[in-house]
Amino acid sequence: MDNLNLTPALDFLHTLGTRIAAADPLHEVLDEIVEFVADLVSCDSCFIFVLEDDELVLRASKNPHPEVLDRLKMQVGQGITGWVAVNREIVSLSQNASKDARFKVFTELPEDTYEAMLSVPIVSRGRVVSVINVQHREPHVYSTREVKAISTIGHLVGAAIEMARLEHEVTQLSDKLATRKLVERAKGIMQRELGITEEEAYATIQKQARQRRKSMKEISEAILLADELKKGNRPVS
Repeated sequence: MDNLNLTPALDFLHTLGTRIAAADPLHEVLDEIVEFVADLVSCDSCFIFVLEDDELVLRASKNPHPEVLDRLKMQVGQGITGWVAVNREIVSLSQNASKDARFKVFTELPEDTYEAMLSVPIVSRGRVVSVINVQHREPHVYSTREVKAISTIGHLVGAAIEMARLEHEVTQLSDKLATRKLVERAKGIMQRELGITEEEAYATIQKQARQRRKSMKEISEAILLADELKKGNRPVS
């Protein structure tokens, strides 16, 4: 397909720049990119894998995959996506993509049965930060213009993805520190009320989190709330 609609590109870049300036969450930035790329080439699937440490993590998808989004990972060098990340080269397969020797099947992704695949590395400051995968259900020859368009978009959004990823990491670190503080306070209450050791208190919180399918943060918040309510009901002497 050579009839690419490049008119919305300026609006897309303006919107993306606005999101970055506002420090929008990583997923919102990536979803904006997926929507634009998917519309650009009228594909059936579009994934964005983000490089984090030595792993490529599925962070965005045109088709909803709540069960694997942020959970599906592959090592750098693994599969076509991993090969693209290592070699910094575009892979374009017009048909039988799953039969390529580099292909890695993920049973959770029905897109793995699609015929055509285009995988493009996204580079920022000389470093691969992510990989964009475009797929078609039926055989599809990716035109030179399509490949160049997605590659160009990749060059333009590389810094945006990296900035959003770093912001995401900072937010996650802040959440971990906040959770640690809550758990420490909850452990102290349990040690005081139940006369148990710090290790026993931690193990109890961990066990309750597993049994109730809650996070340790949620269990700790419940313990703190119960303690506050208990203090509020104590008679004033």
